[in-house]
Amino acid sequence: MMQQYMKEMEQEPYDPDEFVERLAYRVFGNNEDNDNTVIDDVQDTFVQAIKDLKFLQERQKRKCEKLEQVCREKESLYAVQIQSLQEQNKAGILIFQNLDERINYVATKVIHVGDQLESINTPRSRAVQVHKLIGYLEEFMSAGPLSVDIFNDPSKIDEAADVIQKLFPIAQELPPGKFEEAKMKIVKKYDEIERSLIEEFIKCHSQKNLTRMKEVAAILTHFKGYSQCVDAFIEYSQANSLSGKNLFADIIPVCENNLKIIEAVFTNPDQVMAKFILNIYQLKLQNYIITILSEVKDKDIANYLEKLSQLYKKTTILSKNLSRLNIGNDDMFLNKMQKNIFQKYLDAYFFSELKNLKDKFLTILQRFYESKGHQKKQIQVGGFQELRRDLQTVISTRTNFNIMHIEDYGGETFLSEYVATSLLQEFNQALDRCCTLSSSSDIPSNSYQIFELLSSYLIDDYVDYGLELAIQSVPIPEAKTHDPPNVYFFDVIKQVNKIILLFENQISDALVPLIITTPKYSQCVSLKKKKLEQVESKIDFGLDRSLNAITGWIKICLTSEQKKSDFKPDSDVDTMTSVACKCVVQYLSANIKHIRECLDTKNAELVLAELGIKFHRIIYEHLLQYTYNSAGAMCAICDVNEYRKCVKDLGSSLVIDLFDTLHALCNLLLVKHENLKQVCYGDTLVGLDHSILSNFIQLRSDFKSQKLAVLLKNLTSR
Repeated sequence: MMQQYMKEMEQEPYDPDEFVERLAYRVFGNNEDNDNTVIDDVQDTFVQAIKDLKFLQERQKRKCEKLEQVCREKESLYAVQIQSLQEQNKAGILIFQNLDERINYVATKVIHVGDQLESINTPRSRAVQVHKLIGYLEEFMSAGPLSVDIFNDPSKIDEAADVIQKLFPIAQELPPGKFEEAKMKIVKKYDEIERSLIEEFIKCHSQKNLTRMKEVAAILTHFKGYSQCVDAFIEYSQANSLSGKNLFADIIPVCENNLKIIEAVFTNPDQVMAKFILNIYQLKLQNYIITILSEVKDKDIANYLEKLSQLYKKTTILSKNLSRLNIGNDDMFLNKMQKNIFQKYLDAYFFSELKNLKDKFLTILQRFYESKGHQKKQIQVGGFQELRRDLQTVISTRTNFNIMHIEDYGGETFLSEYVATSLLQEFNQALDRCCTLSSSSDIPSNSYQIFELLSSYLIDDYVDYGLELAIQSVPIPEAKTHDPPNVYFFDVIKQVNKIILLFENQISDALVPLIITTPKYSQCVSLKKKKLEQVESKIDFGLDRSLNAITGWIKICLTSEQKKSDFKPDSDVDTMTSVACKCVVQYLSANIKHIRECLDTKNAELVLAELGIKFHRIIYEHLLQYTYNSAGAMCAICDVNEYRKCVKDLGSSLVIDLFDTLHALCNLLLVKHENLKQVCYGDTLVGLDHSILSNFIQLRSDFKSQKLAVLLKNLTSR
């Protein structure tokens, strides 16, 4: 039973409640009766189980005490053993310290003995070497060919090189006379061995035998011809790899590959690599650049400048890439070599740039005018020319005689965005070359000169010329023709605005970043402002002349087409718009549409407002020239209504108000005479000067018959 208890109690997890339930279950079983007999059995079972568990507890306690005693005994034993081992370790440390002291003592003695042996052996070995050299010197002093084996056996060239490079300085110290022949033989053999070593180095290079190359190079460092060895290596390396047309692409791989060889072979790789690159720049690269530029320099200056810029950029990129390889060459060294190659070209560059830019600008403009079949001419501007035009305007208005011919060129503006874009493209390319080929201190000044050239050709020679032609082409209204004049100046303004926008954008994007921190920036702003003000002045003048042309024709049309009978018919007629009004409205509407298409919104509003004011003045003065009866007044009101509809397209509230007032004034021609005073004091006319009201009232056909002068006196006294 105790084994059963132990098994149950050692289960994981152990639950005492479950243990008690199992004990009770063993007594009850499946019997559900609750009689006293079963209860006594349960009590007996629990009592017995308690006794058994107490016994088990005592037995386990004794077992634990026994195990604890064993652990304490082993602990004492292990403590004694550890103490013994610690004492042994201390003794070992002392022994090692003593041994280290003895080793150091012995090492000191050994070094001392070694130094003594070396001090004795060095003179002895030198004496042996001197003895050998004296023997070799005697061999050179003897008559006939050399009989020493090392000088006749090619396989012993290393030993021969070691001997001869020591004999050579000795021979130079020998006095002349009997040693002259020996000196000559030593020099001859020295040169012979040196050549042989260089030839062997080249042979090993071709065979890629880096180990032997390193040995030969180390031997040659003691010879005068060591530089010849380096030169031979460089020449052979570059001859086989830098002979193609794509030189710039080949240089970096060649340098990277040979850098590994140089580091493996030579004892001074930095100096050798510097000479390697120097040879590339001064020979390969310089000859390549001279060849390319000499082919185009005298033939095509534009192509020459483009080639020069491209080559300089490629060389700059090459120098940067070489500096990143960490091959022992600083930026100053590479920049100096680049400067030496290009200096003579850079000194004359900017003069060629300006000359090329002038030629390009002239060519672009000449081709444009030739494509238009136009021969550029000198335009006369000033007082006399303007006087002739003013006289022609007055004369043509009143007569059919012309004193000058106005050429309109069929509506051609002689301005093109394509031409402006071509000029700006050349300007941009010139700036790019300027940044590449000019020194940093010269870039602002050179950039400004290029800008001056652009301003001269684009603004003065092209835009201003087109504006002058357009101004001269503005038509003069003529009484002899009924065809309305075509005003093309607005199309010119449209082209000018596009060109100026391109011009300003290009300046902001390309030029300003180059000069914004320099004094040239303020000069650039000043020059640009001056040029644009010059253009604006011509545009303002042309606009004024164009508006005068439009209103002048309107005046002529009204004078020639308007009849007195329109406003004072003999009999009642159907009220309708007059022919003159229809012609004027049709012409004015077309010009309003044209102006809105050609000008930007803000400027169009200003121009149309000015046109509306001029138009109002013409209509106002025109109406004052006639006498009106009732039927004629209705016709005049119809005409003014049409004018009001037309001027609404102008978008000017001022002009609309002027024509509303004019319409109210025309009502004075129609209303009954007894209502005139009421109309004059109406909202629309109350603020007008009495002279204006008097002028219109006097135009009534019944002015005298109805004795309206009395009314005018009352208006005057108000």
